[in-house]
Amino acid sequence: MFDLDGTLVQRSPAGATPVAGAADVLAAIRASGRPLVVFTNASHVGPERLAAGVRESGLHLGDDEVLTPICSALSHLDRGHRGSRVLLLGTEPVASRMVSAGIELVPEAEAASADVVLVAHVDAVAMPVLEGAARAVIAGARFLTASYARAYAGANGPILSRGAMMTAAIAKASGRRPALVGKPSLAAVREASRRLGVPSHEIAVIGDDVGMDIALGRLGGSRTVLVRSGITGSDLEGVPPRRRPDLIVDAVGDILGLL
Repeated sequence: MFDLDGTLVQRSPAGATPVAGAADVLAAIRASGRPLVVFTNASHVGPERLAAGVRESGLHLGDDEVLTPICSALSHLDRGHRGSRVLLLGTEPVASRMVSAGIELVPEAEAASADVVLVAHVDAVAMPVLEGAARAVIAGARFLTASYARAYAGANGPILSRGAMMTAAIAKASGRRPALVGKPSLAAVREASRRLGVPSHEIAVIGDDVGMDIALGRLGGSRTVLVRSGITGSDLEGVPPRRRPDLIVDAVGDILGLL
């Protein structure tokens, strides 16, 4: 399982650029007959659109090889919150995907009545809706977020997470902690394991973020590989041994010899 931004591609306002060696690594894994999946915490569009964007950059990814927090959120809702009315703070493509999956979305005007509040990437949100979300959580609604990481790797520096900003606002106002459905969470571990068809201890997790990718791998008992091409770099000062990766490489192409 790979991370996307900072691991396989570098993203800038001009688009995504594959990291050197990324195409060769993916090709070698496919040639070996082993399945692969990319799990990105991006939650503004569906996996198919993300895969298409990566293919446009020159790196081949199949639609079924991309996972997002919305994938794990849908599985999580189906497991433990079937039939719940969900307030989604997210984009129209994500809302459409959830409706297609049979989720009943709460209108913004009825935000405070939601059974579940799910925060994904948001472009804009009205203050009454944000307040309604907080009131729903105070009243007992399950509080889920796609990501609580402050930023992810961009070619020109960290790209700040708007979803995390909205999550933090609701958490502050409600006094409740959100439950993650993206990286790193058990929901994400289960979704990756389900998609790959193997238990999590048989998965290798390769990513650039100690707090998301390596933490996800540790959570599932997976092998972990940190690539220095992204947000963490080589700075592991203060990271305790139990949270460190099993292996560190400069870039994803360096794992070719380990396959």
